[in-house]
Amino acid sequence: MNGVLTLATAGRVLRQLSHDPRSIALMLVAPSLLVGLFAWLFSDQEGVFDQFGGPILALFPFIVMFLITSITTLRERRSGTLERLMTTPIAKADFILGYGLAFGLMATLQAVITVTFAVWVCGLEVDGPLWQLGLVAVVDAILGTALGLLASAFARTEFQAVQFMPLIVFPQIILGGLFMPREDMPEALYQISKILPLSYAIDTINAVTDGDEGWEVFGPLLIVVAFAVGALILASLTLRRRTP
Repeated sequence: MNGVLTLATAGRVLRQLSHDPRSIALMLVAPSLLVGLFAWLFSDQEGVFDQFGGPILALFPFIVMFLITSITTLRERRSGTLERLMTTPIAKADFILGYGLAFGLMATLQAVITVTFAVWVCGLEVDGPLWQLGLVAVVDAILGTALGLLASAFARTEFQAVQFMPLIVFPQIILGGLFMPREDMPEALYQISKILPLSYAIDTINAVTDGDEGWEVFGPLLIVVAFAVGALILASLTLRRRTP
């Protein structure tokens, strides 16, 4: 792995994104619009947005970054760009980490915008520090990026990349604790939820909004980080030069 090549890959991805305003809008604006729609929907029901707004901040950036990353990476492979890059000294790890770095930067911007919008415009009440809420949102978006990179290794078309959502994303939404506390689920579903990274992301963001401190916040957050790192490693190992 070469740090210079990783940074060069990240710079190339960011330059490509700068010429695609629709993707930039989807990454930076769409999560805030969805949060705003949710807040508006329950504006007449006191306390509902404060109860679910935190987990929603974990959910929407995760989904958006998963979609953008998986489709963009797949296009690189289908167009032959990856195959040409692999004839240079760049390694698979440089490619994956470069993409992760570029989209991680976008995820950071996305998190700042979304958290600011949720708190200052939609009125989300948070008992914990706002920087922790932003940190969790960033990590969740990076998790979506890492899983998107991993999913792109197994998809042959953009449509197939989207089809991975029912397999990778939807079970985590259902079992992550958004609709029901995980402890109240049937035992089998509770055990499954314990191996899903979004469960710990929602646990972390709930801890921040409730004003918890220490290990209650950073324990599950470290688990999410471990899942993201593991997904990036698997993505680099399974990356193919070109889609048949």
